[in-house]
Amino acid sequence: MVRFTVLASGSKGNSAVVTGGRTRILVDCGLSCRELFRRMSLAGEDPQTLDAIIITHEHSDHVHGVAVTARKLGIPVYFTEATHGAWRRWLTPRRQMTYTQWLEQCRKQAAERQAEAECAAEEGEPDETDLLADAEPVSPGMADIAAADAQAEAAKPQKDAAWLPAVEYFEAGRPFVIGDISISPFTIPHDAADPVGFVLQAEGVRMAFATDLGYIPPNVKAQLQALDLLLLESNHDLEMLRDGPYPWSVKQRVLSRVGHLSNDAAADFLENGYDGQAAYVILAHLSESNNLPELARVMAERALNGGASLLANALLLANQHEPLSSIFF
Repeated sequence: MVRFTVLASGSKGNSAVVTGGRTRILVDCGLSCRELFRRMSLAGEDPQTLDAIIITHEHSDHVHGVAVTARKLGIPVYFTEATHGAWRRWLTPRRQMTYTQWLEQCRKQAAERQAEAECAAEEGEPDETDLLADAEPVSPGMADIAAADAQAEAAKPQKDAAWLPAVEYFEAGRPFVIGDISISPFTIPHDAADPVGFVLQAEGVRMAFATDLGYIPPNVKAQLQALDLLLLESNHDLEMLRDGPYPWSVKQRVLSRVGHLSNDAAADFLENGYDGQAAYVILAHLSESNNLPELARVMAERALNGGASLLANALLLANQHEPLSSIFF
């Protein structure tokens, strides 16, 4: 049996479960562990049966709960090496300060050094005899104990927010296998370290994830053929985005070739670049601020009208706030 369940899709969190044979994989983990388990329960999925997590890219709406979930279940997480490194840096950001804060810190340090120098000049430096007299005698046995304590303290594991039970690396363009599911990762154009989409295959069923991409290049078009299920981004309506509340810099990012697919771009692919063979087309990653489900649906339906197969292309919309009913093959 093959089962496909979208748990959440949108800018606040993305996650889906794919079951093939005896293997169950979580694709992205953009929900908190608690919310993820709640959504899985609502969808009739058991979190304890998950075998692995695979990650498309390191943006928080795709990785927010990955560390806690993986540790709680004791399962491996699959990244590209660059995505794993970017995710670790995101969890442990460097402290930053403004130029004014840096100047203030320099003034304080200079004042402290000046005060120490003046104090030393008034009191005089202690000679070696004074230091020896003040030193507390330490027996050889106590010295050994102190050294052992220091070594034990140094050996204590430090808390690491990015610690995972197991990490596995994959590369775009190199298929790999987890249990009964084969995975073909492919490069997508998005503003992340090494973003990928996936085609997952189990029991002869092919399912594709293609979200978070600014446009659909030839390599992605080639992957999105001969599918049984297509999860495709339809993020925003162009007019709603242009007139919407986002700052202009964010609008530019979303509209760029490493941003997100508009309804128009998704519809253009469905009409001109897609073979029309998937039994299910799921529109995903819809913006709550810059899109309406009805707009995305109408444009996709028009594009699919007169498609290659009348028995294919059942159109569904993934939701941010509740799981989509499971699809079985």
